[in-house]
Amino acid sequence: MNSAAYIKRDLLRWIRAPLNVFSTLAMPAAWLIFMGLVMPVKYDGNYLDFVTPGILVLTMLTAGLGAGSSMMFDKTLGYLNKFLALPSPRESILVGKIIFITLRGLFQATVILLISILIGATIMSPLMYIQMYLVLAVFGITISALGTTVALYLDNHDTYTAFLAIVSMPLYLASTALVPLENMPDALRHIAVCNPLTYAIDSIRDISNGIFPTVSISILALIAVVMVILCTIKFRKVTIR
Repeated sequence: MNSAAYIKRDLLRWIRAPLNVFSTLAMPAAWLIFMGLVMPVKYDGNYLDFVTPGILVLTMLTAGLGAGSSMMFDKTLGYLNKFLALPSPRESILVGKIIFITLRGLFQATVILLISILIGATIMSPLMYIQMYLVLAVFGITISALGTTVALYLDNHDTYTAFLAIVSMPLYLASTALVPLENMPDALRHIAVCNPLTYAIDSIRDISNGIFPTVSISILALIAVVMVILCTIKFRKVTIR
């Protein structure tokens, strides 16, 4: 089997559970509508344009961490052992998983983006959207590799669910998703500047302002490379039980 076969397999499993598709979109959509339209915030400009990049990154975060859930599913039901016994390279399993999760996240982000436009977000140029999807893809690869690596270390779904609860919302809230970096308290600002979500969110905001964020994207790409390498090293050490 090659990576395409694993992508097809995960895709079929995903579309056969429509409730899962809806549930992964419900929270980002609710955040978008609540923060963009309902919550009164003093902001110089269209606050929906400010908050939408954070919601898009949150969508990719949720989807990316789902890679760990998918890997945990394969581990606990014995599918991973069967895949590892095949003659295809181990890396093809990992690549297929990361690519599928990233593509799934981009699809979900597209839905959220369309909702944001329908409720009043500013429409950007095609080049800006291409650059934005580049940022989301790099971030998606990073989080997919992170989720997969953690799942390989953990033993069951309960522990991975606990990891999701500890990581997902704190990461989002400790970023520039809701508040600009310069308006944060000092302690929170120090955390935010080390948060990959901040680089992804600020990159999209820069793009919407006509600025290509070379430094932020380079940092994101570096983090993605490091996470993929760590994930690959761990995956190569997985033994068949």
